[in-house]
Amino acid sequence: QLQLVESGGGSVQQGGSLRLSCVVSGSALDYVVIGWFRQAPGKEREAISCISGSDGSTYSADSALGRFSISRANAKNTVYLQMNSLEVVDTAVYYCAAAKTRSVQGICDVPQKFAAWGQGTQVTVSS
Repeated sequence: QLQLVESGGGSVQQGGSLRLSCVVSGSALDYVVIGWFRQAPGKEREAISCISGSDGSTYSADSALGRFSISRANAKNTVYLQMNSLEVVDTAVYYCAAAKTRSVQGICDVPQKFAAWGQGTQVTVSS
């Protein structure tokens, strides 16, 4: 059974950085795509970035380009989201999720394709 646990959230000032971690159990990273999503109060959940555990290919939403980067450490079954130049609008609960596929093509924008989700970690950015 796929299980995911996020960590690394917290409170930072605008312009600061955080690195989120997502530890996956129940499957080797090679067989899944891991995505990072976020949900701010009163807003829909949105995709940030996804990575194939198999070949490392990635997809990032426009809002993440240039500030956020996704990476993986297969030996640790862990996926990271490095977030730099954080802005107040980045305040949200951040979730990682796993999809049982090896390709990021056509999947990151469809949360319904992700079979397992972590509990979320809060990121709060203050001005």
